Amino acid sequence: MQTLFHYNWKVREDWYKWCEEIPLEELLRIRTGGVGGILQTLFHIIDVECSWIRFLQDKDDFQEDFEEYKSLEKVRELDKVFKKEVEAFVLSWEGSKENNILQVTQRDGSIETFLWGEVMRHVIAHEIHHIGQISVWSREIGKVPVTANLIGRDLAKTLSKF
Repeated sequence: MQTLFHYNWKVREDWYKWCEEIPLEELLRIRTGGVGGILQTLFHIIDVECSWIRFLQDKDDFQEDFEEYKSLEKVRELDKVFKKEVEAFVLSWEGSKENNILQVTQRDGSIETFLWGEVMRHVIAHEIHHIGQISVWSREIGKVPVTANLIGRDLAKTLSKF
């Protein structure tokens, strides 16, 4: 589990570097098939990751609006702040948490029940899904996307210190 979170964080950082070469107007342009544009999708990834981890810790949900984060610097700073919280939780993960129960009250008052392991895997898959969308959009604007390869990212070396 930790390896895939770490993989997502490395890929996300590569996308931030990629975004440095793209005009802000292009990063904000609304795209087909996502939650907005490239920058808003990166914001959404951070939001969902942090929100789910906070749910698992019985903390308040992140409730910020993208309108307050319409620059690469602001999105990166938000990521940096939240990553500390998320990473601490991910690094404390152990198999005994897999079947813990999370109950989430929906807007209509209904309650949904999830296993913690299911939530963690959803967070991982959610980011991979949206990064795939950004990859397609990068080609639409004539840019080479960030590689999605897990191999070659030195994740084994990085994780050995955990």
